[in-house]
Amino acid sequence: MKYVYYLLCLVGIIFWSSCRQDFETVASSGNLEFSKDTVYLDTIFTNIGSSTYNLMVYNRSDEDITIPTIQLAQGENSKYRLSVDGLPGKTFENIDILAKDSIFIFIETTADIQEFTTTETQFLYTDAIEFDSGSNMQKVELVTLVQDAIFLYPEKFPDGSTETLSFGFDEEGNEILVEGFFLDDSELHFTNEKPYVIYNFATVPPNKTLIIDPGARIHFHRNSGLIVANQGSLQVNGELSTDQEALENEVIFEGDRLEPSFSDVPGQWLALWFTQGSTNNKISYATIKNAEVGILIDSNDGTANPTLTIDNSKIYNSLNAGMIARTSFVEAENTVIGSGGQVSLNLSLGGRYRFNNCTFANYFIQNSRQLPAVLIENQFETGGDPLFEDLVEATFQNCIIYGNENIELGFNKNDNAAFNFKFENCLIRFNDFNDDYEGIPEYDFSDTSLYEDVIINEDPNFKAHFDNEFIIGEESAANGIGNPATTTINDILGETRGSQPDAGAYESVVFE
Repeated sequence: MKYVYYLLCLVGIIFWSSCRQDFETVASSGNLEFSKDTVYLDTIFTNIGSSTYNLMVYNRSDEDITIPTIQLAQGENSKYRLSVDGLPGKTFENIDILAKDSIFIFIETTADIQEFTTTETQFLYTDAIEFDSGSNMQKVELVTLVQDAIFLYPEKFPDGSTETLSFGFDEEGNEILVEGFFLDDSELHFTNEKPYVIYNFATVPPNKTLIIDPGARIHFHRNSGLIVANQGSLQVNGELSTDQEALENEVIFEGDRLEPSFSDVPGQWLALWFTQGSTNNKISYATIKNAEVGILIDSNDGTANPTLTIDNSKIYNSLNAGMIARTSFVEAENTVIGSGGQVSLNLSLGGRYRFNNCTFANYFIQNSRQLPAVLIENQFETGGDPLFEDLVEATFQNCIIYGNENIELGFNKNDNAAFNFKFENCLIRFNDFNDDYEGIPEYDFSDTSLYEDVIINEDPNFKAHFDNEFIIGEESAANGIGNPATTTINDILGETRGSQPDAGAYESVVFE
């Protein structure tokens, strides 16, 4: 009898359900609600697609409704693209929303500034999504800033192949080819009038110089970078800005995604690559961010002059390393090399280096690092016998070497080559809790021939290290430890160092 009762209940439920008019809807009456009344699509470069943005449309009523039309105000001529409930297009009809439910609309855009009547390098492009018509019409505005740019890219051939550069041959005799192109003479001066967007590797030819003016912005597409060839030169002429917040006169190297969500994503482009034989390279007041390797320097030019001189610059958010230098000659001052996925600074395979009032601070959080912030080597592992070259000099004066690992300074020494280094008036993080480095001469911080007036494991008191803000506060252990005879006259922000200078790229300030 119990089972008969359950059976009758089930039949009753089915009968009752079959009598409902679940899919009968009423027309929308102009009472839709939206997650936002204006969708701002972040700045895009002309002819480069935006990220996808979303809008939620709510039916707050107790009835299932049908929206007769959803369309872009400019119709098929609109530069915006929509996807409504999974359907792509620019005009949609009879879109249902159940009672107390909602739908998603996804929005993208691609626009060419040349199609508009404007002489400006930036153009505000707008449209609107219209819901229904007549007295029931509701609108959500769409706004994006289209940025004009100078695009540099390799030639495309009729067979579909791309212009390439040859970098010799590998050990098996195969030619090493890289998709890229040589800059023409007319392209060897980057101004600040428009941003530059580079696809693949733009290359400074032999015996040519690329000059970059103050305030220039250089953006790289994915898997792209800048190469300086044998006997080529790069001159980055950024300047100290009058408005420290705006930094309008510095030169910026970064990826070509302008959305805020990409502002601190490592690995968006490849590197500034100074190949063997490049010469007379200088970088002043530049920011190099979000690369795989910020600066890669292969060898030197064979002269007594530095291959690269860099000052008052910042390198951070590198996927692998901020700077890798192999058998090079580098001089740097008032420079910050921040977080890198493996290492901030790698002096590899010997060379000659001088760093003064520099900050090396690695707080990379996307993965666990196996290497310290600064790694100094005179050998290069190849899988067989290592290559080795003399480390003629590696001098660090008035520097900060710190990070979120216990060991932030490391050495890889080959006894078959010279290994000369010295740290003076520096703040270094080196917490050898397990005495793993006990008895290794390179880590003897009491040896004044290697370490002079250094401080170990004291707090640098960075302003916001996870946000790449490495200004130090008044409680920093780096305060006053600089040597007045060797420190720079001004810090990276132009502040006078005075008679009791600090270590690192910044003089200390009082934090608000």
